[in-house]
Amino acid sequence: MNMIMDFFAAYSPLWLAGLVGALLLTGAVAGVLAGLLGVGGGIVIVPVLYHLFSLLGVDPEVRMHVAVGTSLAAIVPTSIISARAHYRRGGLKPELLKPLIPGTLIGVLIGALLSGYLSGEMLAALFALIALLVALNMALDHSVSLRDGLPGTFGTGVLGLFIGSLSTLMGIGGGTLSVPILNACRTPMHVAVGTGAALGVVISLPGALAYLINGLGSADLPPATLGYVNLLGLALIVPVTMLTAPWGARIAHAVNARLLRRLFALFLALTAARMLLGAFAI
Repeated sequence: MNMIMDFFAAYSPLWLAGLVGALLLTGAVAGVLAGLLGVGGGIVIVPVLYHLFSLLGVDPEVRMHVAVGTSLAAIVPTSIISARAHYRRGGLKPELLKPLIPGTLIGVLIGALLSGYLSGEMLAALFALIALLVALNMALDHSVSLRDGLPGTFGTGVLGLFIGSLSTLMGIGGGTLSVPILNACRTPMHVAVGTGAALGVVISLPGALAYLINGLGSADLPPATLGYVNLLGLALIVPVTMLTAPWGARIAHAVNARLLRRLFALFLALTAARMLLGAFAI
């Protein structure tokens, strides 16, 4: 509590009002995108927090780590709300989700371990490059089609490993990677989105705990931060994302699959470009 009070005392009321407004707006956009695209909202939360921490003068070495850890923590309740909304509309198939869970959990562990050895700039560049590749694939009218349905047990485990490890490193829900992968396996777009939302829960909960633990005792953390999870950002973002995630799910089931793919690609490309510029200080 003292950390939070010290933080508010350090800045003018107008500046704080702008900060709070930015975080609330971030939560609203992230919630809608979580429901609309099954992405957990991290694709918005990470870059916004990254740039807000830049304005606050947070050390570049921990800036991206805190943005990722806070994003993963925010994704937990958001993904639960989003997945429930999709399940009620028939957009979440447990038989598609269950085979992906074991490999995804192992991937989360690997991603969490690797995060402790990567610099903030490397994490930001990784976020941007992966997001750009995914956006390119999703923007195509005829994206890469791998096969009908998921591969066997081993192949599905490898896909889960890939999704879990990179999603944890990037601070995003599983949908950013799982939606295009499932779609490439000729899973209907609405089902891929719903499954991606559910996979976000599998990724974000252990991922957030890992970032919290890894960040304990780190120097130069921003105020009101526990480990690599910023409590102030979490408190402002989460209630709004939980409110707006069902709105996005309703929109997702009211628009056609082609438009949904294009929206997904657009947001990924814009976000990735901004992060890439930031990573290389352009």
